[in-house]
Amino acid sequence: MMSAGRYAPSPSGDLHLGNLRTALLSWLFAASTGRPLLLRFEDLDAGRTIPGSAERQFKDLRAIGITFSGEPLWQSQRQRHYGAAVGQLREAGLVYECFCTRREIQDAPRAPHAPPGAYPGTCRDLGDAERRQRRRQRPPALRLKAEAGEYRVADLLLGEVTGLVDDLVLVRNDGTAAYNLAVVVDDHLTGVDQVVRGDDLASSTPRQVYLRGLLYGQRAAESVQYAHVPLVLNRQGQRLAKRDGAVTLGQLSELGRSPEQVRDELLASLGLPRGPLEQSVKTFDPSRLPKQPWVFSPASQKRGPSESI
Repeated sequence: MMSAGRYAPSPSGDLHLGNLRTALLSWLFAASTGRPLLLRFEDLDAGRTIPGSAERQFKDLRAIGITFSGEPLWQSQRQRHYGAAVGQLREAGLVYECFCTRREIQDAPRAPHAPPGAYPGTCRDLGDAERRQRRRQRPPALRLKAEAGEYRVADLLLGEVTGLVDDLVLVRNDGTAAYNLAVVVDDHLTGVDQVVRGDDLASSTPRQVYLRGLLYGQRAAESVQYAHVPLVLNRQGQRLAKRDGAVTLGQLSELGRSPEQVRDELLASLGLPRGPLEQSVKTFDPSRLPKQPWVFSPASQKRGPSESI
C-alpha cells in the first residue's frame, strides 16, 4: 500500500484563508517527505453540502499551486467500506445500539474529569426487551464499545496529545457513517499515513488512532504521522470564518488580490519564501513553523493591489 498525505475539506462552501493555509501545509508536508497528496471531499452530511462548492474548492486549491494525486475521493460513495468496518467490529462484540438524544447525553451524569459531551455509557448494557421497546420510539445509532479510557498520540507539532476515548458513534441514527469512522476507514484504505489538519481537531485524534488499531492492528495505527497546525484567527481571537469579510480567494480577487499574492502571503505567514510552492519545499522545516495562530486583519484589505493582504 502506498504512503500518502491528504487534504479533506467539507464541500459546504468556498474555502477561506484558514482552509487554504492548512491545505498548503498539507501539500508541503507531503511533498517534503516524498508523499503524494490525495484530495477527499467529506460530504457525508448532505444537509451541509452546497452544490458546486467542491468544484470551486478544487479550482481555488489549484490556483494557489496545490496539486493532487489521482481523482478526488467522495465519502458519500464509500458507504460499503464503512459498513464492512462496522460489521467487523460487530463480529468482535464491540458495537451496540444507542437511543440517546444529544440533550440526554449532555444532561447525563458522567465520570469526574470527563469532558462535556463525552458519552456516559447509558445504552451500553440495555437488555434485549428494553432495546426492542426503544426501537419503536427512536431509530438507534451504533456506538463503539470502547475499553481504552485515555489514549496518547504523538504529534509532530504538539508533542504528546492525550484524549479520552469514550463509546464514540460509528453510525448515526439515519444510517450514515459518523465522521470518526469514515476518516479512519478512508485514511487506511487509501494509504494515508500522514495527517495534517487544524489543531482544533487534535482532541479527536486519540479516538481515531484507537479505532484504527481495533480495525487494522496496532502497527497500522501507530504508523500514522500527525501534525496539527495552528489556525487562522480574526482580530477578536476567534477562528476565521466567512462572516469576517473578504476571506475567500474569490472575494480577495474582487479586491484586486491575485491567487499568487494570496499564496505568497500565506507562505510569509509560515516564515517561508514567497513564490511557487516548489521553492518552499527546499527550505520547509516543520520544526521552524510558527507555534501560534496567524491573525488575519480584514482592515488590511484596504491596501493597494500590489501590497500584501
